[in-house]
Amino acid sequence: MYRDRRPSPTAPWQKQPSASLTEIDFTSNDYLSLSASPALRNAVLSALSASPKILGSGGSRLLVPTQPHVELESRLRRFFGAEAALLFNSGFDANVGFFSSVPQPGDVVLFDAHIHASVHDGIRLSRLTPGSLLPFPHNSVLGLRLALSKLLEDCDDLKKGKTNVFVAVESLYSMDGTIAPLTQIVECVEEMLPLGNGYIIVDEAHATGIYGPNGRGLVVGLGLEKRVFARLHTFGKALASSGAVLLTTELVKDYLLNYARSFVYTTTLTFANIIAVNCSFDMLEDGTTEALSTHLLTLSTYFVDLLRSQLKEYPSSLLSLPDHLGPEVSDQASEPALQQPRSASTREVGPPDEQSWRNKTSFTRASRNKETSSAPHLPLPTPIIPILTSEPRSLSSFLLSYAASAPSSVMPDSSSPSPSTPTLATVLHTKPIYPPTVPKGTSRVRICLHAAHTREDIILLVQGIVAWAEKRMAEDRQDKNRWQRLARDVGVGAWMEAKL
Repeated sequence: MYRDRRPSPTAPWQKQPSASLTEIDFTSNDYLSLSASPALRNAVLSALSASPKILGSGGSRLLVPTQPHVELESRLRRFFGAEAALLFNSGFDANVGFFSSVPQPGDVVLFDAHIHASVHDGIRLSRLTPGSLLPFPHNSVLGLRLALSKLLEDCDDLKKGKTNVFVAVESLYSMDGTIAPLTQIVECVEEMLPLGNGYIIVDEAHATGIYGPNGRGLVVGLGLEKRVFARLHTFGKALASSGAVLLTTELVKDYLLNYARSFVYTTTLTFANIIAVNCSFDMLEDGTTEALSTHLLTLSTYFVDLLRSQLKEYPSSLLSLPDHLGPEVSDQASEPALQQPRSASTREVGPPDEQSWRNKTSFTRASRNKETSSAPHLPLPTPIIPILTSEPRSLSSFLLSYAASAPSSVMPDSSSPSPSTPTLATVLHTKPIYPPTVPKGTSRVRICLHAAHTREDIILLVQGIVAWAEKRMAEDRQDKNRWQRLARDVGVGAWMEAKL
């Protein structure tokens, strides 16, 4: 498959209200909508005006004095409750730097099958042999346990604590929207490797700012910061900046300063970048983002419930949610109540029952900051919802030019949008995702929700998805009828002979 960038005449992540066109972004990782925050913009501009240094950085951290970088690292170390912090230009650079240098010959890296490409690139650059780089099934604690058991059987040095196992996972996976069972993973590694030679690295790139107290991530939210060897947090997603920080021990930080090529041989983050990151963390620390993350996760529950109730009408081969978002993993709140369509060609989507999504929101708030190892692993709401389909480009293109009945206000207890409502052309920005970015047979349109989205936006999106599914079903019926007429008129044998 050939990939290319498709430029847009206007920035796709900004709503552009007009008399005839509305653009809504469901693609970018701007989860908290801070890139459009007037408060953050004003804070950054004010800080830039007051700073004596804003342009460039001068070079590599090992060559030039960068006191603002050192001060930011100290701040992040305290904020996340870590022993040491080291800034990188991106999360990709941080993963490559860590995994290419820290694991030593004789060590093993076990990684989740859905781990980010940067981890793969890092371990390929390491001094480990290919046989020491082992995947385990996605989010499977049993799969991890079986992999560790086999390693212990085959390697006496590992059993004696002379070699190490590094376990690489993400707290929130970017393409699936799945959340790792971190507590169970930590307990498994500690039980299987009691000598302390099992080290867990958690990539929190997509969880930063959303989960845990003040957006500190799931590791802190679960109280695991002392039991996880290294954590990665990035600034370019929910925090609307760029760069990343690796949280680990002082010893590992010193080692990376000397051996992580993605740190040593590159110009570091600009002073302006450091200022912007500090302003984003000001909003995390003062609690400004708490309301944003709560609203974001509420929208996620609302969207999944609304869409799930509509997908029952269509074959899963055309459109479906992944297994972890299926009805069997939902809590006990009732399914959303939606009005039935008046006809097969014009189905209307309305909001779910008020109490249903409020019940789920209460579960979300209770689960965001704490999860006990004794409880079953319940799926938390996430801003990433994959829509599985064999025709992701067709669905994405349809949504890009979608026009629907868009009421200015839709309350949870109101009826579905009336067909007499004026039609408003709405550009819904989504992106098709194909292998090898995702496993073969799991092509999708990935939906990324933002705190600036409203329930009206969510209803429009579900309306668009349903309208596309109705269109495809109608096309399939037309094709079937055309074939049946042809077979009836000329006979199956004659038709097949003509085709041959």
